[in-house]
Amino acid sequence: MSFTGTSEYVASEQLQMAVNAAVQLQRPLLIKGEPGTGKTMLAEQVAAAMDLPLFQWHIKSTTRAQQGLYEYDAVSRLRDSQLGDDKVHDIANYIVKGKVWQAFDSEHQAVLLIDEIDKADIEFPNDLLLELDRMEFYVYETRQTVKARHRPVIIITSNNEKELPDAFLRRCFFHYIEFPDPQTMEKIVAVHYPGIKKQLVREAMDIFFEVRKIPGLKKKPSTSELIDWLKLLMADDIPEDVLKNHDSRRAIPPLYGALLKNEQDVQLLEKLAFMHRAKS
Repeated sequence: MSFTGTSEYVASEQLQMAVNAAVQLQRPLLIKGEPGTGKTMLAEQVAAAMDLPLFQWHIKSTTRAQQGLYEYDAVSRLRDSQLGDDKVHDIANYIVKGKVWQAFDSEHQAVLLIDEIDKADIEFPNDLLLELDRMEFYVYETRQTVKARHRPVIIITSNNEKELPDAFLRRCFFHYIEFPDPQTMEKIVAVHYPGIKKQLVREAMDIFFEVRKIPGLKKKPSTSELIDWLKLLMADDIPEDVLKNHDSRRAIPPLYGALLKNEQDVQLLEKLAFMHRAKS
C-alpha cells in the first residue's frame, strides 16, 4: 500500500514519494522542516492511511537510547523483595519494554515515530544504529535476543537543533518539508476549516506571508500558528475589511499573539510600523 496523504493531512507529491521510497527501501525516513510543518503528524497519518498500529517515542534532552529498547526496574524489584513477593524471583517481571521493543513485538507491521531526535545527546542516534539496522537487540538481564516480528515503518523527525552523525544519516532516507506555498496552505486551511469564508482566508494569508517575509524575525509564524489565528479571527468575527485594509508596515496584525511568540518580534513589528507612520 502506498501513502498518498489523508483527508486530514495534505502531503505534497515529494513527501508522498519520500514516504513510499523509505517503505520500499526498508530504511528509516528522516524528516526535517520548520516547526509546525506537520512532521510529527505525518507518522500519525501514515499509520492511519495504512491501517497500522503507531508507537510514538517523543525524545527529550534527558532521553537515552536504551530507554527505547527497555529499562530494568531495579527499584520495584527491591521493594517487592522487601515485601516478600514471589515474582521477585523472575527478573523478566521487572523489564519494562520501550517503544522500539513494542514496535518490534507488534503482531502486525507498525509505524514507529522517533520524534525530535535532535533534542537528545549527540551520541543518541549512533547508539541506535545497530538495533535499527539489524532489527534486533540483546536483553542482558534475561539473556534473550529480541527480534522484530515485522520491520516497522520508522519515521524520525528533527528540528535541526543539532547535526546528526554521518553514520546515522547514511542509513536514512531523507526529506525536508518545504514551507507550504499559498496554494498548498489554502488546502491545509480547508482541511481544518471546511466552511471558512474564502475571502477571509485570502486576506489573512496575505498578512501571514507578509509577516513571514519581514527580515529579522526571531521566529517566523508557522502553519499551526496560522490555523490558530484563523480560529480566533472567526471566533471574534473580525470584519474582513479590517484585514483587507491592513498594512503590516503601519500596524501589527489583529490578535497578533497567535502569530508572534516572543517580545522581540512584537517590538520589531511595532518599530517598523512606527517608522512607516513617521515617514508618511
